[in-house]
Amino acid sequence: MTTDAIHTLITNRLHELNIATELDIDRYPNIVALFEDAFRRHATLKACSSLGHSLTFAELDSYSAQFGSWLQHQSGLAVGDRVAIQMPNLVQYLVAVLGTLRAGMVVVNTNPLYTERELEHQFNDADVKLLVVQANVAQTAATVLPRTGVTRVVVTELADLHPTPKRQLINNVAKYIKKMVPPFHIPGALTLRGVLKEGAKQPLTPVQAQPEQLAMLQYTGGTTGVAKGAMLSHRNLVANVLQCEAVFATHGLNGAGDVFMQPLPVYHIYAFTASMYGLFVGAHTVYIPNPRDLDSVVKAFKDYQPSLFCGLNTLFVALCNHAGFRALDFSKLAVTLSGGMALTEAAANEWRSVTGCTISEGYGLTETSPVATTNPGHGQQIGTIGVPLPLTDVKVIDEEGNTLGLEQAGELCIRGPQVMMGYWQRPEATAEVLKDGWFATGDVAVIQPDAYLRIVDRKKDMIVVSGFNVYPNELEDVLTRHPGVLECAAVGVPHASTGEAVKMFVVRKDPALTEEAVIAFCREHLTAYKVPKQVEFRDELPKTNVGKILRRELRDSA
Repeated sequence: MTTDAIHTLITNRLHELNIATELDIDRYPNIVALFEDAFRRHATLKACSSLGHSLTFAELDSYSAQFGSWLQHQSGLAVGDRVAIQMPNLVQYLVAVLGTLRAGMVVVNTNPLYTERELEHQFNDADVKLLVVQANVAQTAATVLPRTGVTRVVVTELADLHPTPKRQLINNVAKYIKKMVPPFHIPGALTLRGVLKEGAKQPLTPVQAQPEQLAMLQYTGGTTGVAKGAMLSHRNLVANVLQCEAVFATHGLNGAGDVFMQPLPVYHIYAFTASMYGLFVGAHTVYIPNPRDLDSVVKAFKDYQPSLFCGLNTLFVALCNHAGFRALDFSKLAVTLSGGMALTEAAANEWRSVTGCTISEGYGLTETSPVATTNPGHGQQIGTIGVPLPLTDVKVIDEEGNTLGLEQAGELCIRGPQVMMGYWQRPEATAEVLKDGWFATGDVAVIQPDAYLRIVDRKKDMIVVSGFNVYPNELEDVLTRHPGVLECAAVGVPHASTGEAVKMFVVRKDPALTEEAVIAFCREHLTAYKVPKQVEFRDELPKTNVGKILRRELRDSA
């Protein structure tokens, strides 16, 4: 099947779903113009909240302009310099990010839980000049900074933008009572509150970034090899927000005044773009600083009653097994979005049973800003990643690069305005994945005749048993239907006669669950060569900070 034929198939399907296929993604020359327009349109509405305090769009406008002004006039940095922002989900994250972009500088999102090795690599690879860091995680940065080119550091505390006396109370409790702030020393470090005060003394000088100008260096997870910085342009970010708007309109949200709950880390591209979309439409985004604290998620859900909830499979499973969550009122929850990892049928069904809301699964990557496909509101198919966004072409290819037909599994390739410019200072790595505008994802997918896509699995995670391809997602999806299984992960292990065999790691929901019961259940639902030869029970599975299960780590330990 030709790419033109696939394009026609997708376009026709989007028309049937009442999704616009022609978008003016150049109506905003840069992401700054997009969110500054949102500031004007939604000035009096709440823009974001964390730890019980909210900022209006007007306040977010003012604070980010102050931070941008300080960067321009007092930081010593120039347009195009890189600014690392290392903090959990707090309202001041948006202040720092939007201020950096307004100053014409480049955002480098940095995981607060990075190790010294990871921090040193990222700061030096991106040639970071300034770091904005949350005090709770500053100790690690303090150790690393002398080995980097970082010249300025701004430190923020949890409640820096709260009013007094609540600010002092929260910050002092975190530091002195809960001992959440390990001691650190960063010579010459400034406080965020001090920087904002200085920035308020001079107006922000508008910077007209060009569409193809670098806006962000978004580092890949680095679960294999060295983390690489995906170069995302202003046009990439604008395009993805407007593409998402075209599809999310089918969910029937009002936009302005809707409450979006964001428990996923906003330094991750999935949550970041969701936040940019929330700003654009005038939604109130509620940030959860620590989603591993399920009680805090449940409390926020109860207090704010969101209309949209962003999550992923592991979080859905954990919440549905939380008694307090199951007792909540979900009458206002209209949309649940899933991304970042495969959604199992068991998790989707349990979430719908508990909340009454169907999960809309999508698909994206750091390199695609990130959203490439999603399920529309009036055409959801559980088990698929939905249809491509407007202006997005897809194809699947075989090992020789030939385009395959419908229902044929091959490597998924994506072309569209949201595809990155390339990897920062890595032309060879860029050339491996970007060819003629097509980004090769490394994921195995099929395109259905109705233009919906299914991900079969990551190529690197595929298990080969006696020459047969076995895809872990399928096995995990089957086993999580067992009432005694909370979570599981399948990996390939060496086997004398079959080359590889399946080993299943399982977290029990039922303590009485046995290896024999797991294998019997799999044998009932899977072809013989897919049935695990080994089962290992674990108290928990290793995950990235975003919640993806680290199969590689399990494979190495097997």
